[in-house]
Amino acid sequence: MTDQLHKFKIGQTVNLVPSMSRLAARGHYQIVSLRPANGENPQYRIRSKSEAHERVVAESDLVLLTASEF
Repeated sequence: MTDQLHKFKIGQTVNLVPSMSRLAARGHYQIVSLRPANGENPQYRIRSKSEAHERVVAESDLVLLTASEF
């Protein structure tokens, strides 16, 4: 697994794109680790301060926060 495939890096803060099929805490998430790609879509382990567990999500489900959103 190489981080060259991943758009985001460990420690970055992102938003999780809302989904009708996924119940998730609102707010910001932090990238905890890079995971292998599922096909051509890199995966990430993310964590929210609002949840006691981590999630594994596809890169297409994440949006990088802008400086004004912090």
